Amino acid sequence: MRTIQIGHSPDADDIFMYYAIAFGWVGSSINFQNQSLDIQTLNEMALNGVLDISAISFGVYPLLFQEQCLLRTGVSFGEGYGPKLIKKRGVTLKKNFKVALSGAHTTNALLFKIAYPQARISYKNFLEIEKAVLSGEVDAGVLIHESILEYDSTLEVEKEIWDIWSDYNQEGLPLPLGGMCIRRSIPLSLAIECEEILTKAIEIALRHKNLLSKMLLERNLIRVDAQKLEHYLNLYANNNSLSLSSTQIKAINTLFKLGYDRGYYPQPLEVNDCLIPIEYKQSRY
Repeated sequence: MRTIQIGHSPDADDIFMYYAIAFGWVGSSINFQNQSLDIQTLNEMALNGVLDISAISFGVYPLLFQEQCLLRTGVSFGEGYGPKLIKKRGVTLKKNFKVALSGAHTTNALLFKIAYPQARISYKNFLEIEKAVLSGEVDAGVLIHESILEYDSTLEVEKEIWDIWSDYNQEGLPLPLGGMCIRRSIPLSLAIECEEILTKAIEIALRHKNLLSKMLLERNLIRVDAQKLEHYLNLYANNNSLSLSSTQIKAINTLFKLGYDRGYYPQPLEVNDCLIPIEYKQSRY
């Protein structure tokens, strides 16, 4: 049995989309060994080719496309929502305000840097950002994952990352947040099989959403209660997570172009050139 090392974040949507495999609900000849790590660590590991498959921020992908293919499944987009730039209530931010971000290569970091070029950035684990703002260590911070659902009442939203995205995207395209990548050195037939299994896992998870959610909560694998979990999954782990649509592809292309035009990426990219060529499977029969 072939072993595949896979990494996902500890936030609820990644856990939900993967755990049908961990619970043995998906038949497979592949032995998936998973690690749960914060998204910036996963981005850095993907840049260094540490794992076979990894959850990543779409914002990092143009920096690793030569070594990694994008998967069509396991995607998370914001549709009128997303990460939030928060500050203490009533505070006016200066142009060079101090801000905590969850990682240099996240999608929200790319959009933030474009919107606030003079801000002084420090990078923290996403679980530490709210505390850093409350303590005064930084003037503001970008909340991600389940942190966007509830935060201290002394804080307020300065800017939605969705609004920054909308400033540079006049078509109302969804905000590309997270996806998955796979090492190009993986044999193509195996890569196609991995993508199919991961897609199947999400299909099963969505079909048995209530049962899976209950099991995740009972095992303390999720940081939120049942009500918040339901809300969060509706946002980020839904039917739109199964396989990239043409609209989602257009949104990612828009993000890649924005980053390239602003000098953050070394080359222009088109998503369709970065996907596993699944037509290979048909050509074998």
